[in-house]
Amino acid sequence: MSEDATEAPSTETLTEETIDLVAELPKIADWLPDSIRPFWEVVATYPVVGAAVVAAVFYLAAFIIRSVVLASLDRLAARSDTTIDNAVIAHLRRPIFTSIFFFGLILAANVTKLPFGTSFIINLLASVIVVSWMLATLRISNTALDALSDNPRFTLIESRTIPLFDLTLKLGVILIASYCLLIIWGINPIGWLASAGIVGIAVGFAAKDTLANLFSGFFILADAPYKLGDFINLDSGERGRITSIGIRSTRLLTREDVEITIPNAVIANAKITNESGGPHEKLRIRILVGAAYGSDVDQICDVLQRVAEESHGVCTNPPHKVRMRGFGESSIDFNLLAWIDKPQDRGRISHELYMQVYKAFNEAGIEIPYAKRDLYIKEFPGTN
Repeated sequence: MSEDATEAPSTETLTEETIDLVAELPKIADWLPDSIRPFWEVVATYPVVGAAVVAAVFYLAAFIIRSVVLASLDRLAARSDTTIDNAVIAHLRRPIFTSIFFFGLILAANVTKLPFGTSFIINLLASVIVVSWMLATLRISNTALDALSDNPRFTLIESRTIPLFDLTLKLGVILIASYCLLIIWGINPIGWLASAGIVGIAVGFAAKDTLANLFSGFFILADAPYKLGDFINLDSGERGRITSIGIRSTRLLTREDVEITIPNAVIANAKITNESGGPHEKLRIRILVGAAYGSDVDQICDVLQRVAEESHGVCTNPPHKVRMRGFGESSIDFNLLAWIDKPQDRGRISHELYMQVYKAFNEAGIEIPYAKRDLYIKEFPGTN
């Protein structure tokens, strides 16, 4: 018996996987019903005529969808209370029309069976579709962020965090679109990604402090321990108003109008007291008052209440309070607890209240004690 001359086909390991759009395109005849296929077979014998018919049909379909379907959806969206749906539909008009029409042009280019350049034309038309959707997605993301920032239910998205989400969404959309474009043009992105990973590791070691500040800035914007305009106290002693929250650092304006720049990696690990946080921005101040022993404690409470009521800087809601706190070495200790609207006014209003308390005590005849020393001389020298 003779040996079988047939050899098994050899297999090759492909190092790159690309997409041949010309080979992947469906045949138009497979889409058509049986009654129309004979007409198409006649038209297909004239490639230019067939391409023109395909392009015209898809242009008509794109025009109908844009003018009828999307217009109907736009009228339905106009009945809602929000405008975000109308904006989304407006941004989708161009990419939907472009996708349908240019897909028809891709099929038309495949029908013409040009001797050369067909793959280039098809890749170019597919790239236009990808770019149109990328631009539309960027516009829709901006519209969605603006709408969500105005909605009180989404506390994470506000004016200070919009740049963070906007940058993240743009990077994600651009990376996905770039990946699709590389695949369309037959470029394997795996090697590029591997090279980028090696470069990223080297850059990470060289700029670890900068990256630490960068990631801390993202966490600060996402966690929101403070916001622009808040008055904060740090465990290191700094106190001031937040004037800027950047990706690398946070800027603090002190009461002396001195701006302090704190790296985000430092402030992210610090203990922060946010005087503007809580259910409202109001701040309670504490006025420490001492009265001499023997004073009328009821009178002292009435005087302190009247001082708070007559002060223009003290809030009426929540109401102010007077509390007796204890017996000191030489005084009866009281606290006047009052609320103010802005934390930055704490020093000024405290000054005004102390001045008014001192005047009111003098008018009421209430003694404010101070340190006294009594000296007893047992005998004078030389008196014997």
